[in-house]
Amino acid sequence: MNTDSIADYLTRVRNAIKANHRVVEIPASNLKKEITKVLFDKGYIANYKFEEKNVQGSIKIALKYHPITKVPAIRTLTRVSKPGLRKYAGVETMPRVLNGLGIAILSTSKGVMTDKEAKNLNIGGEVLCYVY
Repeated sequence: MNTDSIADYLTRVRNAIKANHRVVEIPASNLKKEITKVLFDKGYIANYKFEEKNVQGSIKIALKYHPITKVPAIRTLTRVSKPGLRKYAGVETMPRVLNGLGIAILSTSKGVMTDKEAKNLNIGGEVLCYVY
C-alpha cells in the first residue's frame, strides 16, 4: 500500500524521464487525472490516455522531448505538500516557481489548477507540486 500516491506519480514520471522512456503507465486516481490534464494543458507532456480496464484503471502518459536535442520538457518535478506536512498558500502567499517560468499545481476548492489560474480566480489552496 502506497501512502503518498501523488509522490509515487511524480517519481514514476521523473524516473521515466531519466531513463528516456517515451511512455509511462501509472495507476489512476481522480487527483492524478486532474494533475495529468494540467501538465498536458501547459505543454509539459505530449499526450495522455485514461484506461479503465481493471478496477482502478491506469494513466498512460506520452512524455515530451525536444525533437533535436532530446531534452525533456519537464526538467524538475518537486513534491511540496506531503501527508506529514501539508503546505497551503493563499492568494497573497502564492509561490512563484523559477520566477514565473515554472508552474505550481494547486488543489483548490474549484479543482486542480496552476498558481496563475488560482491567482486570477482569487483563491488559494494546497500546493501539490512544482513543475519546470
